[in-house]
Amino acid sequence: MLRGKNIIIGICGGIAAYKTPLLVRLLKKRGANVRVALTEGGSRFVSELALATVSEEPVYRSIFPPTHTEGTDFTGHISLGEWADALIIAPATANTLAKLGAGLCDDMLTACFITLRPGKPVLIFPAMDGQMFLSPSVQRNIKTLATQGCRLISPESGELASGQSGLGRMPEPESILGYLEEELFSTTQRSPLYDKSVVVTAGPTREKIDGVRFISNYSSGKMGFAIARAAAKRGARVTLITGPVHLETPFGVERLDVESAAEMHSAARRFFNSSNIFVGAAAVSDYRPLAPYEGKMKKDEQEIVVTLIKNPDILAEFSLQKAPGQLAIGFALETETGLDNARKKLLEKKLDLIAFNFFDRKTSGFEVDTNILTLVGSDGVTTELPQLTKDDAAGKLLDAIEILCRSNGNNTQKK
Repeated sequence: MLRGKNIIIGICGGIAAYKTPLLVRLLKKRGANVRVALTEGGSRFVSELALATVSEEPVYRSIFPPTHTEGTDFTGHISLGEWADALIIAPATANTLAKLGAGLCDDMLTACFITLRPGKPVLIFPAMDGQMFLSPSVQRNIKTLATQGCRLISPESGELASGQSGLGRMPEPESILGYLEEELFSTTQRSPLYDKSVVVTAGPTREKIDGVRFISNYSSGKMGFAIARAAAKRGARVTLITGPVHLETPFGVERLDVESAAEMHSAARRFFNSSNIFVGAAAVSDYRPLAPYEGKMKKDEQEIVVTLIKNPDILAEFSLQKAPGQLAIGFALETETGLDNARKKLLEKKLDLIAFNFFDRKTSGFEVDTNILTLVGSDGVTTELPQLTKDDAAGKLLDAIEILCRSNGNNTQKK
């Protein structure tokens, strides 16, 4: 995505500027062309030589170039804005935010902001003391820039240069890179999923027998996490509701951790009205013990009887009450050929699409990194996919969901 892209990085006078040479290096490794616009304050925290070395380009400071240098570009403040595919300002200080919001243009960074061509992404990463960031003046400038189409990413919480701990930290370079890739993807190849609310359930659930034992299954959550990650890359607003798994949260995804089917049901119901697309990829336990034992059950009896009762069917409940335009996507896992069971599930739950896969613990299903899906639509159209990584399989599933969005006039409900 970044290969051949022209990226300007604007650096202001904050301690977080020390992170920017790594950001430049990451962009270069992805094949991007990088030029740096450094403010006077920024030069106090990171050296011009370091930035020129990692970017392999001269660093831009003043609008006014030296007149005695042969071959000088006297309109560099314009040509640089024309050259760029995106502008990142990291860190952005309160002073620079005020100048950008007011339209002031007294150095190369602010000039690039003014001359950047329409439609090119601007990502701004404010980094400062938390109270400074929350001050009315700074918040006013942030709102002004947001109305102009800039994307402002709020600072993170953590240890600050002042010795205090709280809001104000600039995200790490890897996160900034992720924001840029997401923004470039959404502007150059906007998906029908862009800005849609997508809810994905993932992983297993645990149903307590007593305080230390439970009923569960082999689900690793990898498929659901892959779907959430792929949807976020297409610009969707993704909520991932997951049972107990050992996986990192995909970039740009809001994660809710639950344990039991009842907890997953409660969390999911909050999004039944507001979600555009609901993907039920979790392996939700069909049953739970009627009366879990308090504490640890002792091994006194030769036999014990555990009465199981049915858990709520989360996806079916959503699908049966969904509004026109909302989409319900399900999974059907079998231990052997069972495509007819998948079709039956599709009809009974009134789903828009179901992904059938089987569990062999080698190429498909739980715990492994690959999957073999057969996609069945409510129109009866069946698409058999080959063995793919779960990330690639998620991409194919989302391609099918995009087709459903387009067939709905790209008007999946947004409340």
